[in-house]
Amino acid sequence: MTTLQPPVDAEPRPAPPPPRRDRRSWTGWGFIGPFVAVFALVFLAPIAYSVYLSLFRDRLIGGTTFVGLDNYQQALQDDRFWAALGRVSLFLCVQVPIMLGIALLVALALDSGRLYGKSFFRITIFLPYAVPAVVATLMWGFMYGTKYGLVGDINGAFGVTLPDPLSPDLVLASIGNIVTWEFVGYNMLIFYSALRVIPNSLYEAAEIDGAGQIRVITAIKLPAIRGALVIATIFSIIGSFQLFNEPNILRPLARNALTTDYTPNFYTYSLSFNGQQHNYSATVAIIMGLITMVIAYVVQLRGMRKGA
Repeated sequence: MTTLQPPVDAEPRPAPPPPRRDRRSWTGWGFIGPFVAVFALVFLAPIAYSVYLSLFRDRLIGGTTFVGLDNYQQALQDDRFWAALGRVSLFLCVQVPIMLGIALLVALALDSGRLYGKSFFRITIFLPYAVPAVVATLMWGFMYGTKYGLVGDINGAFGVTLPDPLSPDLVLASIGNIVTWEFVGYNMLIFYSALRVIPNSLYEAAEIDGAGQIRVITAIKLPAIRGALVIATIFSIIGSFQLFNEPNILRPLARNALTTDYTPNFYTYSLSFNGQQHNYSATVAIIMGLITMVIAYVVQLRGMRKGA
């Protein structure tokens, strides 16, 4: 008796093709679309318009004409611009290390656990940052006054003559004092937050090895918060190059010391709103933006480099 066998295929059947992905799927763009639109509107569009303005110049005869890079050439030869840039560079080199050094010392003191009432000190030191910059500058400006305010009262009460904080020789230091008072608490909070996330196991290992407090700070704490130090430094550099509120508000109290070109941002503002030189103002703003970007990027690379 013969048994029937099922037929055997000569070749195996090919597997069904995987489902094709729709390359035109816009699901991802639907999620990031609102952000891209806002980013382009409030960030990219103003920059593009500023670049566009910097390529033109208003003339008495002929109106607005295309001049290419002539405005940039004029800015690079502008003594007032370079003097303003030199002032904020000096301000950066002196004020930023002092401010960050004070903030770091305060953060280390709060993190040490040996400071009584650290919650009170933390909120007290941070409180000036909550004061608006305009209010803080006006407050310090009246304190600096030699005919009124704190300096004037001290002169009258003790029969002395203190140096005028708003004189041409001291006004930059006076502005630095205001900025330091405002932002020490902000940077302290950055450093203190970074210190609080350091694992306790590192401190325990250091204690077993017999390391002192100075050794713990230099070998554990400072390397662990290097990223926070770099971020605070970059923010401070950007803020220094953007210095505007303090000299602008103090100018009615110190017109002989604070000119309209005292800082690059003040110079840009005066060109645009007082001199109606919108095209040249945009040029100066773009140059300052590029300088700030390059310096901040170099600091970031140097600070985050391994072994730095």
